Parts: sequence; structure tokens; C-alpha cells
Amino acid sequence: MKAAILETLGQPLRIAEMSAPEIGTGEVVVDVVAAPVLSYANEVFSGKRRYMIDLPMVPGCGAIGRVRTTGPDATHLKPGDWVFCDPTVRSRDDALMPDITLQGWSARGEGGMRLQRHFHDGTFAEQVRVPTENAIRIGEIDPGDAARWCALNTMLVPYGGLLAAHFQAGETLLVSGATGNFGSACVATALAMGAACVVAPGRNESVLADLKRRFGDRVRTVKLSGNEDDDREHMRASAPGPVDCVIDLLPPSATTTTVRAAVMTVRPYGRVVLMGGVGMLGGDGLDLPYPWIMRNDITVRGKWMYSPEAVTRMTGLIRAGLLDLGHFDVSAFSLADANEAVAHAAAHGGPFRMTVVRP
Repeated sequence: MKAAILETLGQPLRIAEMSAPEIGTGEVVVDVVAAPVLSYANEVFSGKRRYMIDLPMVPGCGAIGRVRTTGPDATHLKPGDWVFCDPTVRSRDDALMPDITLQGWSARGEGGMRLQRHFHDGTFAEQVRVPTENAIRIGEIDPGDAARWCALNTMLVPYGGLLAAHFQAGETLLVSGATGNFGSACVATALAMGAACVVAPGRNESVLADLKRRFGDRVRTVKLSGNEDDDREHMRASAPGPVDCVIDLLPPSATTTTVRAAVMTVRPYGRVVLMGGVGMLGGDGLDLPYPWIMRNDITVRGKWMYSPEAVTRMTGLIRAGLLDLGHFDVSAFSLADANEAVAHAAAHGGPFRMTVVRP
């Protein structure tokens, strides 16, 4: 089969023939139809993000495809089924504290690296081998829509945070980082879940205006000034009532003061979910006042990625017409042009813009 191979950090992907994956028990082989190219893929491939990667490797984080072959443990999947290939691979020998790797992308700790060495290659290839539980059925789709279904890869991340926060219909959510790729997807997802209001702060006025245009009065945009106290008051004032939940999706380049300004808008007994990249490249930690957390009974939790059932539940939101994949503009590239796709994704990232490779 043909694949794009990352042999050395800082070097272009090499497009080459390689052996097709061989199936084992507990595994599924999927024919890749469309694979998303993340906007920061160039930072991963250059080594700037300092991800744990076992090279050489076929990269690619998630895909939409059709089942080719299944192992003996598969009781529902059958060849030809349309599936989302979930890149979040969890070890199976410790249900309480599973090790995790993002297949074809990065590992977390030594246990994650051991997983990566087995579920090694990602989706920039004609076929990919995934754990049985990671080939998740999405129902019949038009093959021409496969690239747009790659939006699952983006929307599932904030959806995981919202589920972890037990976000409820009728509540008010503040999305810290609303003008970013994951943040804007969070706005759309929260509204699909029945949010009464989403407060969307940011510095990019054109993106804020676009969010307002797309989603109407249920979105309250706030232009940030950089002054922590002023920004906090403006965010609170923009909401029609108390902020029930705050989710942070800011990138590594953001400051902790920006995070804190948003986090401390939450009401007493409110919830905060941290999912962003702040601090991953060094710098100050997030300093939250102990008395404020304790006396206001604030719940603060971290969340990385999403639970396994999130894919099926989000597919339900899409099938019900509550979440519109039509918001996403898609630019598609052939596998032979994978390097051009990586460059395009870096130059054309942002809200509701998606680059995909179509093997």
C-alpha cells in the first residue's frame, strides 16, 4: 500500500510503498477514505511540539474509512461499514489507570510509548490497523461526504470536556479560546447540546463576528483587551445570567492570566474544565486563589480527549440535525501531496476550516 512516512523530525514526509497492515486478535483493518491534517502538524513533524514519537512512523490522527477486515472478537462490525477511526488508544490491562497514546501522533509516558510501538502507524496511508473498539460505526454516508465527517476529529475534543463537566441543556457556557479551531467547534457543539447561551471571548474581531453571524443571539462575543480584571468583568457582564461552566481550550502560546480571567467568571458551585495547551512549552503555572475555589465550591478538573462513547453520541447529534457539518470548509489533497496538505493546514487553519488527505 502507499503511505506518507515521517522518517526524521524536520524532514518532509516520504511517499512510498509499504506492507499493508496485518490483522491480529482485537484489531480491525480499515481502508482510509479521508484523514484530517491538523493545523499544527508541521509543529509536530518539525519537533517544535516535543511530542513523544517512535520514528519512522506513518503519521495521521484519526480518519473516516470503511472496514476491510475484522478479527474474531468483532461481533457487530462487518466489511464495508463506515467508521470513525478513533486515534485515542487505551491500554486494556488496567481499567482504572489505562495508558494512552494517540495513534500516529503522540504518546504519554513510557506506557503510552509501548502502546505506540504496537499501534504504531497512523492514517496517512491507504489502510490503517486499529483496536477493534476504535473502529466506531457512524452509519451509512455518501462517500463524497467522508472528508466533512473528519470534523468529528475536532469536535470530539471539546465534546469530551462538556461531557466531563456534565454540561446540561439550558446552561450558560464560557469558552476560553472561542476564536480558535477547537474553541469555535466547542461553541457549535455546546449549542447543539442545548446551551442557553455561549459566551465567546477572543481578540480576533473577524472570527467573533463570524461566530455571531453563524449562531445568532445565543452567542455573546467579548473582545479581550489583555487586562485581566477588565476582561473578567466584561465576560461576566455579557452573559444573560451566571456562568455555569467554563471550558479552556487556549493553545500553548496563550498566557495563564488569560486563562485565569476566564476561569474566574464561573458562578459559585460552577464547573471549570481545562483542556488547552497553556504551559506545555514552559512558563508560569495557573495560579488560582485557594479561598475562591474553596469558599465558592468550585469544581476544577482537567480533561484530555474524550470518552469512548462520545463518538456514538456525537454521531447522534449530527444525524438528528442538531450539529451541522456544513459549517466546515474542506480542502482535500491526495496522499501523494501530503506535504502540501501539511503546509496548507498550517497556513489555512482556524475556525471551521479543515484540511484532509484522501488516500
